[in-house]
Amino acid sequence: MQPGSKMPSGVHVVLVTVPVADDGEQAVGRVLADALVQEGLAACVNRVPLTSSTYMWEGKLCRDSEELLIIKTASRNLVGLEKRVLELHPYDLPEFIALEVEHGLPDYLAWVRGTKTDVPGGE
Repeated sequence: MQPGSKMPSGVHVVLVTVPVADDGEQAVGRVLADALVQEGLAACVNRVPLTSSTYMWEGKLCRDSEELLIIKTASRNLVGLEKRVLELHPYDLPEFIALEVEHGLPDYLAWVRGTKTDVPGGE
């Protein structure tokens, strides 16, 4: 795919935040990432530790330490991925934002779509 082309890549990046325990333990992110990859719903999950989120919830200003999950998945997996995140996530209303990938390295995008068995050069 050439830069600027509008051909769908068949890949989405999904952003999900998860809570971090008061002691800094990031078990929720690890459990979620492992499950999504092992179940074939995600090709890869990057875990970005200790982000700070500020938001309004039930009329109150909240500030929380969270972990950001950056999930790479085939577009065909979005419905199943969303369902699984909702099943495993401890929040009443978790963040789940899916962004369509407009361009990327063809071999990497093919790997995310599941048509390649490994990433050239390893990842």
